[in-house]
Amino acid sequence: MVSDVHKAHGVRRVLWMGWWLGWWLAGVSPALAAPYEVEPEAVGAQDLLALVEEGAISGETLSALLALHRTGVDLGLATRATLYGLPGLSYTDVDALLRTRAEGSVAGGRLKGALTEDVSRRLAPFLASRTSGRVSGDARLMAAFAASDGLPPPLALQVRAQGLANLRVGLLATLARRSLGPLRRDARRRAFVVEAPGPGVMLPKLYVQWTGERASLLAGTYRLGFGQRLTLDTTALPSPDGFLPDDGVRPPSGLERECLVGGAGCEPEARLSDVTPDFRWDESFRGVAGTVRGPVGAGAELSLTGFASYQSRALPRYAVLDRASCPSPSASGGCKAPDVWVTMPGGREQKLTARTLPGAFHEWAGGGNATLSSSSRGQVGVTGWVARPVWGQGGAPLDFQPNARYPAGGAFGALGFDAAWGQGALDLFFEGARSFDAAPGGGGGFGAVQRTVLSGKARELELSFRYYGRGFANPYSGAPSGPDALEGLRVRNELGARVRYLHRNEGLWRLRGQVDAWVLPADGAVAGSAGTLHARASARGDLLAWPGFQPSLQVELRDSGVGGTGACGASLALDPDAADLCVSARQGVIARVRSEVTEGLSLSLQYGHARVRAPETKGLRHDAQAVFDVRAQPGAALKLHGRLVWKDEDLSERSRLRQELRAALDVTWVASSLVSARGRYAWVLDLKDARVARVPPDPPRHLFHLELETRF
Repeated sequence: MVSDVHKAHGVRRVLWMGWWLGWWLAGVSPALAAPYEVEPEAVGAQDLLALVEEGAISGETLSALLALHRTGVDLGLATRATLYGLPGLSYTDVDALLRTRAEGSVAGGRLKGALTEDVSRRLAPFLASRTSGRVSGDARLMAAFAASDGLPPPLALQVRAQGLANLRVGLLATLARRSLGPLRRDARRRAFVVEAPGPGVMLPKLYVQWTGERASLLAGTYRLGFGQRLTLDTTALPSPDGFLPDDGVRPPSGLERECLVGGAGCEPEARLSDVTPDFRWDESFRGVAGTVRGPVGAGAELSLTGFASYQSRALPRYAVLDRASCPSPSASGGCKAPDVWVTMPGGREQKLTARTLPGAFHEWAGGGNATLSSSSRGQVGVTGWVARPVWGQGGAPLDFQPNARYPAGGAFGALGFDAAWGQGALDLFFEGARSFDAAPGGGGGFGAVQRTVLSGKARELELSFRYYGRGFANPYSGAPSGPDALEGLRVRNELGARVRYLHRNEGLWRLRGQVDAWVLPADGAVAGSAGTLHARASARGDLLAWPGFQPSLQVELRDSGVGGTGACGASLALDPDAADLCVSARQGVIARVRSEVTEGLSLSLQYGHARVRAPETKGLRHDAQAVFDVRAQPGAALKLHGRLVWKDEDLSERSRLRQELRAALDVTWVASSLVSARGRYAWVLDLKDARVARVPPDPPRHLFHLELETRF
């Protein structure tokens, strides 16, 4: 009874806080555009990775901006939801664009007079237009390597072409030097066996898309999402509206151990040496997707989208369950994952120490969406999908561990309903969904998201509520949530409210921020975590009036509640890199000054300091980071970007956490309108004290990234 009372108080507390903050912010500073933390000054992959390193943007924002940059938005065809995904545009800005388009002021996919010169320049990297009757495109070859490498460098090739018969083609090919062989099961040992890693050419992504005025069809790799991202979303965009072609790739950001096996499977030098990892990518859907739109009745439009996918998916080794040796993992608190043995030269076998198994299972998936729109601001829609994993290891009774992000037991899916309505400055959005699965003790659960947006010129306010039941196990939901996870899923077992805002005076100043609070309706990975209030808040102000002096200040607060980390224990077990998201408490401030010294030369200096109470440490620790950034353009064909970063995750000691100094230089040379090249060199120094460090500090690292691009 006492526990129920505490849960009820927690629910009422978070709802009351959300409503109060929403009305207070509406009166003080009306706010918010598409939910990106900053409007990036440069949008190359390395530029955006640098913003993640600074703490200026989240990983989700990185994924969304990279997808927009690579895919492009056609202003002549994009829907209201798609346009809202462009950084810095409010719904008022988007509606103005749609009115301009309706008046016919479109040329080459660009809207004449609809955007100011500054906004047009900022959005240019995210825009694309259709070219009919003329083939155009680009090809980009990338390589990464380190001075310590004893292997050839990994390569990645992206090719994109369009313009013939409304077709668009793209592919991603890579040269991987450390790819594992096919995974097979040894029934006698109840373990997996793979061939030793070796070089190989891979074609992980390929698509062909046809786009017409009323229909679009794609065959190959793609991402898709609908509504409020609750039922289905793999795009990371703030307001997805259908499918996007996918040929994205992530460059290596560091080094990894050369030896992938334990014991004496490698020579002593290999066990201590670091090499550059292969290029990596997200495993999107692979198959066919299509959309058809048409008028129905007076002023209404019906949009139908369907998709089917068959994709091989990687899986961490700890997420695999062998039911032959462990038929009921929950009864005994879990089961050990099967061992993975690597066949080395000479016939010897050693245990694999790498965490991820490529092609661990295959997934059939399919579904669709039907949306009826009365206007660009009023619509109702239904989304449904189902997926079934297929284990190809000789009929072995394999399944997912309870801590895997996929529900165990067989097929799983979700069905949802969404609606939107807008009038004047007000927009209302809602989506409710029911997930289904065959997991023991599961069966699925309910989730709901509601957003209210008040939009004005250069200002916008958003207030949203969310509820995800404990049984809502949906691995393809992209709805907003806290950083804590339950059984590998963040969008689960949560009741919360969020306020986001932006207030901007173009060319003078900009203020943005958010407050997010949530409770766990039921116990998560930690007993007694139900009802504990979690909260995080951030605010950033930028003064833009003087090009020579543009200061900004960012403040961040997080609190995972009294008594510990709640469900973050599961997050740390699944992904040790997520430790900074699962701190019990964090208070941080970042101060930055940027200066346009002269035309073609800008400087910025940033310092951040945070006080952290983390689950793995006793008491408080103090983290610090300083960044010095220089951008110069000596001539029209040459761009230089220098960057110096110092980071210390615990100022009181130098024995275990990340403490490093990193210097990087980017050089971009535009040889002609058709050919450009880019090189990046980074020097990384580990600052841990070798006399007291738990693990010996890494030697100085020299990292290189080369990129050659040609346009046609």
